[in-house]
Amino acid sequence: MNADRAQRGPHGFRNRISRATGGSVRDLLTAGAGKGEMGMTPTKKLPLFLVSGASCVGKTSLCEELFRSETDYIVLESDLIWRKEFDTPENNYRDFRQTWLRICSNVEQIGLPVVLCGCVTPEQLETLPERALFTELHYLAAVCGEEEMHRRICEGRGVTDPAWIESSMHFNRWLRENGAACEPPVALLDTTHLTPSQAAEAVNQWILERLRGGDSAAPTHSPSV
Repeated sequence: MNADRAQRGPHGFRNRISRATGGSVRDLLTAGAGKGEMGMTPTKKLPLFLVSGASCVGKTSLCEELFRSETDYIVLESDLIWRKEFDTPENNYRDFRQTWLRICSNVEQIGLPVVLCGCVTPEQLETLPERALFTELHYLAAVCGEEEMHRRICEGRGVTDPAWIESSMHFNRWLRENGAACEPPVALLDTTHLTPSQAAEAVNQWILERLRGGDSAAPTHSPSV
């Protein structure tokens, strides 16, 4: 996945910013990244919501639904600024994660929390200095059953690369088995039998409950997790 794909995506965020400013949104959003610069100092602290999940599980579709109807929060997709320099698994993609936390904090100065969609786990964010820019980080992962996951990858997306398939299957399995034990825990939404609209509504309710001060229990549309 890369920034070119994000430009073509239905969110249209990159295109809107580029037209408004006459420049590259990647350059605008990542100015100072990798140089230890924090940019403008945020004056407001709000929660940050992370919607994760393996490739092909359905998180992009449900986030598109959230994006179309958002009123209480702002939905962003992490693929928006992806580039090869961020591909550093040896340090848990630290620069990529730090850049996104800075972006989200600055966006939240408008007074609305951000919902960031993309593959992420708590250990990749909780130890970063930018974590202090938020009151809380809430994590949710979309998951589904093994058979349905394989069908979505091979039939829905048309993926044939065995390594790609196994990687996505493995992350989906890992989330199902370990998400609740993470610190903080990752709430799980089983999308096996849900439409994108149903999944989005479950996530929306989960977000609104957190904003009202509820806990991070799994959404109500996840009977098997």
